[in-house]
Amino acid sequence: MIGAEAIVKCLEKEKTDVIFGYSGVAIDPFWNKMLASDIKRVLIRTEQNAAHCASGYARISGKVGVCAVTSGPGATNLITGIATAYADSIPLVAITGQVNSDMIGSDVFQEADITGAVESFVKYSYLVRDVNDIPRIFKEAFFIASTGRKGPVLIDIPYDIQLAELTTKFNYPESISMRTYKPTVNGNMAQIKKVIKEVEKAKRPIICAGGGVHLSGAVEELRKFAELNDVPVVSTMMGIGVMPTDHPLYFGMVGNNGQAYANRAMNESDLLLMVGARVADRAVNRPDLITENKVMVHIDVDPAEIGKNVGPTIPLVGDIKHIFHDFLEMDDHADDHREWVKLLEKYKKENTSQKIESKDGYLDPKDFICKLSECMKDDAIYVADVGQNQMWSCECSKVRDGRFLTSGGMGTMGYSIPAAMGAKIAAPNKQVVAVIGDGAFQMSMMELATMRQYGIPVKIVVMKNGYLGMVREHQHFAYNDNYSMVELSGDPDLSMIAAAYGMDYMKINGDSNVIKDIKAFLNDDNSSLMEVVVDPMALTK
Repeated sequence: MIGAEAIVKCLEKEKTDVIFGYSGVAIDPFWNKMLASDIKRVLIRTEQNAAHCASGYARISGKVGVCAVTSGPGATNLITGIATAYADSIPLVAITGQVNSDMIGSDVFQEADITGAVESFVKYSYLVRDVNDIPRIFKEAFFIASTGRKGPVLIDIPYDIQLAELTTKFNYPESISMRTYKPTVNGNMAQIKKVIKEVEKAKRPIICAGGGVHLSGAVEELRKFAELNDVPVVSTMMGIGVMPTDHPLYFGMVGNNGQAYANRAMNESDLLLMVGARVADRAVNRPDLITENKVMVHIDVDPAEIGKNVGPTIPLVGDIKHIFHDFLEMDDHADDHREWVKLLEKYKKENTSQKIESKDGYLDPKDFICKLSECMKDDAIYVADVGQNQMWSCECSKVRDGRFLTSGGMGTMGYSIPAAMGAKIAAPNKQVVAVIGDGAFQMSMMELATMRQYGIPVKIVVMKNGYLGMVREHQHFAYNDNYSMVELSGDPDLSMIAAAYGMDYMKINGDSNVIKDIKAFLNDDNSSLMEVVVDPMALTK
């Protein structure tokens, strides 16, 4: 067995279903041996999107996403996708080809120090020096990626190592124990008891749910706990979908771009349970406000996040699913916080979203997104890109039993189409819709070819306003409408783009029958592209 065969065998042992990637000489031994495997191979059109596809797949399947590219520019192109996954704690294993091991450091053709380049964006990285180490390295990589605070792991494999023969029998470890890596799973019982007592005493408790709740698979446990104790829930951007949008205990997204009533609810609480959230600036720009006159509990699997941005009253390290299971086991009576919930309902009614004034020929983007999500299936997957479309989606989309995906920590434009492709492969029977701006669309429209090649029927909505809308909005306020580097004149004709890739196409504007057109768009079994004409001067608030 040669190294390339050993890699394939490792992936099969990990029950990998699909691998996203791009070929090149330095990774060709691996791709050659993949021909004998049943693992699905998806050739994306630019390496960054291999990581985004693997991310979307991982977030919906609950498994580790896998991508593989060649050395040099192939590996460096992957960095943004790896960084995006790292910022949102998505479990990935990224495999990169490398030049021959005896040439490393010689600046030969397509050599790049990729392990050094990604150091700040991975949980760990490997440069394989001995072909016999491949089984151990892959077992460790999958273990590291999928445990504790999840995230990407990179394995860089020189060309000659892929071709070298193993001198020992291939033996894939059944289990792994790493002396320097032992993530905490169970929460400290004394701390758990303290939290339960605080919930019983609190008059105005609230849960702020982050993306860690999804990653832990703790959605059901958190909902049960909230319902049992009448505890209201707000979420960060990555936590959207932890509670159904119309759940009576859900009070919206917090942060700079969140709902005012959600921020007010968190600020006025006397007990804040921050669950699986980093307390970063986008969700909490004034940490002092969320600790003032209240007990703060910070629950996270990563001890490094607790106390990093704000000091909690009660720190609690562990896997959220395990911790909330313990909460439910210990909390044997319901607590009544209905008066607090009624007050928050009042705040919510007083701060309803303002509609964007409609102009001739343009759609109100908020109203459109509300109608789009209402027409989607209950378990549909909504993938928002970055920019104004993301803000409108966070505020107005309705999530029921489905999922809401976006790039939260890194804010990577072009994320939604490849992530939606990965999500659709993970859940082929679910409806997947990507909502993207016309700027970000041009960063990832090459993947329409991948969708066509592999028959991945994703629905794509392009919110077209002819600008890099979020930056234009910033320049509107910060630079008194002195716009620079934001106008997208020269945009392609989307009807011709759709035709070129064999996609169905629909365009709607202020004169369209919106509900009828949305239903026709969603009911089409094929990949479809919808162009939504939005006022170029529309704002997010």
